[in-house]
Amino acid sequence: MSDGWDASAEAWITSQGADGDFSRQHVLDAPMLDRIQAAMPKAILDLGCGEGRFCRRLAPLVERVVGIDPTEPLISHAQALGGADYVIAGAENIPFADHSFDMIVSYLSMIDIPDVPRALQDCHRVLRPGGRLLIANLNPWTTASQAHGYPEVKPDGTTTLIMDRYLNCFASWAEWSDIRIQNWHRPLSFYMQTLLTAGFQLTHFDEPKATGGARAESYNRAPYLHIMEWQRP
Repeated sequence: MSDGWDASAEAWITSQGADGDFSRQHVLDAPMLDRIQAAMPKAILDLGCGEGRFCRRLAPLVERVVGIDPTEPLISHAQALGGADYVIAGAENIPFADHSFDMIVSYLSMIDIPDVPRALQDCHRVLRPGGRLLIANLNPWTTASQAHGYPEVKPDGTTTLIMDRYLNCFASWAEWSDIRIQNWHRPLSFYMQTLLTAGFQLTHFDEPKATGGARAESYNRAPYLHIMEWQRP
């Protein structure tokens, strides 16, 4: 069954442009790049690289950048723009040898991966000892609200999202701007326990504030993104 990415690839590329959306430009890019520069990796894998925007951001900073994604139209677009080596592959079957990378980045891609435990085991395999796994993800209260909550519009025009089924894991469909893709909701405990089971150790956690953009004030009232860094011992 399709996850919608092939059909949505063109609309996704248009929506991101050269700089990415609000979350990427004004919330995640700066702290993600700070963590990467602090680690000084020589070889980095972008897990679920999409159209390659973040790989191109990394190219001047890292000796070797590789992006993998299972969606052929996104990889074709990335290859046309260059900046890294791009391979069509899913996160559950990373096509590289053991200990190939100093760092793996999962930039808002965990919610797209059907089998996260298998993917994290493979991440552990291809990381060198001491290597880092840097994850940017949606806060699970957001995915629970978007999938099964019931929005309430207040008299002043603001919207309140109500969570439902937070502790369950389930797939749902997200739709906006001619994009329709399958996402996965999982509680934070699922991610934490699965990462620990895969053999990683937590070294950093943050819920960064927006530092610009028209939505910064409202976003900072209830941030819906977080960053985690885990190390392979």
